[in-house]
Amino acid sequence: METTSDKPSQAFDVVIVGSGPSGAAYARVLHEEAPMLRVLMVEAGPLLSEQPGLHVKNLPDPHARAAAQLASQGPVTSLSPETPVPGPGRPGTFLLRPDVLAPLAGMPAAAMSSNVGGMGAHWTCACPRPGESERIAFLDDGTLDAALSDAERLLSVTALVFEDAPFSAEVRQRLAGEFPRTGSAAIQSMPLAVQTRSDGTIMWSGTDVVLGPLAGPETRGDHFELRDQTLCQRVLLDDGRVTGAVLKDLTTGTEYTTSAPVVVVAADALRTPQVLFASGIRLRALGRYLNDQPQVISAVRLPTEAVKAEAGTAVVGAARHSGVSWVPYTDQEPFHGQVMQLDASPIPLAEDDAVVPGSVIGLGWFCATETVEENRVEFDENVTDHYGMPRMSIQYSLTWKDLRTIDEAKEAVTRAGKALGTFLDDRPPFLLPAGSSLHYQGSVRMGQYDDGRSVCGPDSQVWGTGGLYVAGNGVIPTSTACNPTLTSVALAALGARAIIDRLT
Repeated sequence: METTSDKPSQAFDVVIVGSGPSGAAYARVLHEEAPMLRVLMVEAGPLLSEQPGLHVKNLPDPHARAAAQLASQGPVTSLSPETPVPGPGRPGTFLLRPDVLAPLAGMPAAAMSSNVGGMGAHWTCACPRPGESERIAFLDDGTLDAALSDAERLLSVTALVFEDAPFSAEVRQRLAGEFPRTGSAAIQSMPLAVQTRSDGTIMWSGTDVVLGPLAGPETRGDHFELRDQTLCQRVLLDDGRVTGAVLKDLTTGTEYTTSAPVVVVAADALRTPQVLFASGIRLRALGRYLNDQPQVISAVRLPTEAVKAEAGTAVVGAARHSGVSWVPYTDQEPFHGQVMQLDASPIPLAEDDAVVPGSVIGLGWFCATETVEENRVEFDENVTDHYGMPRMSIQYSLTWKDLRTIDEAKEAVTRAGKALGTFLDDRPPFLLPAGSSLHYQGSVRMGQYDDGRSVCGPDSQVWGTGGLYVAGNGVIPTSTACNPTLTSVALAALGARAIIDRLT
């Protein structure tokens, strides 16, 4: 039974809704540059480990990893078609299940995670910088590049950890022969959010890395509090200004009010516009311009002679992990390639066909698509979802230009595969269902002016609503193919500094 708390309203300077990488970036920058501010972070999902926001790949026990992934797959569900269901999406996520009234038209693989750390507890940690028209033109280069550098610091990004992994040099050399580029568009090691411990152990950056000292028990509670299983039902507004938020403890059903002059909604690209809609915000662009990155995949195997040539060198076996290479986006080829060396084949092979770790290569090409206003997530205030929030429905389709880009990406993957070796099966490169990328953008997009085509300004503050900021991949306004986390964390760092200017 839902109850209303009789305790007095608690007061904070900033409430952050969502504990993913972007929400954590707000908390970290506020702590570093204005430590006197009182900050509350709320997350609808549970804590997965003692260290808040830890990447589940860092959990040594496979049973603990599986339990953490299951705990991220939303609230307990029933057979009702209105509720989300676990799988068959990526581990740690749950799919939105369509029903007759609210179909997920055109995006069958739309998925989310509910846990402390958000998708930052499950992501691949790829952090390429945006290139050419992926960049946000109305942010000057100096401002954007400085913010991207700050994001790399917060996420602990490096391109060096797997640079000498088995066969990585061979892979990059073969790719460079097929995609001869120079400068920032050249074939290179993928920048990844990872750290190497003194014993050589690889630690993948979760939200705990972004939070930094705030993830430690000695700092939490001192001007910063993190509450898990706490839902933000709506932001409170008075005469166009934020006054606080209505929260719900999902473990007890208790609803209560928290006062704050600033609220940052960083709930992901689908739930951030949902919170704004539930708060009575009806900007034309809210939920519109929803953008996905169509993903073309395949897998190949390095030639036997290439494997044998390196088998006797000291490099093989020296690295405990296989490499990840990057084919950057260009305006001429509007997609980017994530080339992952695998320790096992994703396709069953003959029993006597042993795979040398790193010699099987997964090819994933992400495509940039046109930003189309009609692609959108909508909300029904008369029907609620599993959390009691306005139920979502998604309308999404590809343009003829998008389809042409996808065909070009398939050709590029074919070229890359032939340059690298032999395809593992006879299937040509194929397109995953829409939403599989988990790289949804544009639903609360940033704009230079309040012209009806954006939700927030260059500082991430929602147009016409003082003290309300949005964060996450949904803020990115451009058509991109590169993994978006680095950009969204960079924009969060800029937004946090705008809040500091506002409150101090």
